[in-house]
Amino acid sequence: MTIRAKIIAAAIMLLTVLVVAISAAVTTRAPSPVAQVTTAAPAPAPVPREAPAAQDVPETDAAFQRSLNALISTDGFPGVLASVEDPGGDARDYTAGAGDVATGEAPPTNGYVRIGSNTKTFVAVVVLQMVSEGQVGLDRSIQTYLPGVVPGGKNITVRQLLQHTSGLANYTDHMRDEDFDEGRHLYRSPRSLLDIAFSKPPTFPPGKGWRYSNTGYVVLGLMIERLSGRTVGEEITTRVINRLGLRETYFPAGDDETLRAPHPRAYEDDPRDDVTVSDPSWAWAAGAMIATPRDLNAFFRALLFESRLLGPAELAEMRRTVDTGDQMWPGVRYGLGLTRTPLRCGDAYWGHGGDVPGFETRGGVRDDGRTVTVAVTSGPSGRAAHLHVVAAVETAFCG
Repeated sequence: MTIRAKIIAAAIMLLTVLVVAISAAVTTRAPSPVAQVTTAAPAPAPVPREAPAAQDVPETDAAFQRSLNALISTDGFPGVLASVEDPGGDARDYTAGAGDVATGEAPPTNGYVRIGSNTKTFVAVVVLQMVSEGQVGLDRSIQTYLPGVVPGGKNITVRQLLQHTSGLANYTDHMRDEDFDEGRHLYRSPRSLLDIAFSKPPTFPPGKGWRYSNTGYVVLGLMIERLSGRTVGEEITTRVINRLGLRETYFPAGDDETLRAPHPRAYEDDPRDDVTVSDPSWAWAAGAMIATPRDLNAFFRALLFESRLLGPAELAEMRRTVDTGDQMWPGVRYGLGLTRTPLRCGDAYWGHGGDVPGFETRGGVRDDGRTVTVAVTSGPSGRAAHLHVVAAVETAFCG
């Protein structure tokens, strides 16, 4: 198509072409995604929202939209939702593919998704706030705060739990696929998750390696609850969500298997199983949270660009990284609940990412304030598809 030529010729012609393209795509169950621009302020939650009108976008954003389209056509993801916030605060929302493969309906603009391990950054913020308050010492043992809970806990520090250098076995590595499929509606207590992990030997001695472990964040969740006398969800809500005015971010209650509307359907496996409704307790403090792409951008921007959640000392500790050996994706380094990913156009972005059945999210914020979130509505079919999601984020930053 010659959309760019139409842009130059007349803005009214562009709007006409976009409307036609969108209508045709919905009819064929492959909606044509359109870059959309809305205001940067969080919307009141939860209420139905109208999709904003399509507008002219820079070439970097056009390249980003093409990369999202490729996630559908090349990698087979059912749908994509994304949001980009510029350094000045202007935000654009994007979609591609279908939000419901049965009807072909497009993904909702800025819909709710399960953000998985992005939850870890929220947990890390709460822990670091407790550090600033003198309740927790980063280099004190977890035995200090949870006596008798963690085997060998006297040799494992809070910092090591935050940074995945504790050596504790990752409980999700020892859960069978059937545990997720057949047990999708099963509630699991945090202690039962730790029982899985502690039945396995440590991966390495504390501080002697790096290995991603959800177990450490379940332990940290229990520590937060013991020190605060409140649930980890309540602490995250009070200390982070309410403080920032995030209207579309929440830690679901233990029996809440749903997502707030609007949201896309979530899928796994082949043929695609609808896993939209599922119990998030298996992920708990390691990955249970739900948000919209725009709200997730607001969180990372407030944390790392605007410094609204942590003081300079705690933020510096959070950004002290170690090598991961490319265990997550190429070039990534890990701080305290935070990743640093280099960019081909120079510099790097800070974020996390998350994977749960039905959703994968990637993104973060660059030091100039540009912030990106990409969410796909199924797990990747392999490492190549996973890396293509990471590459789409890079395209949003670099073009």
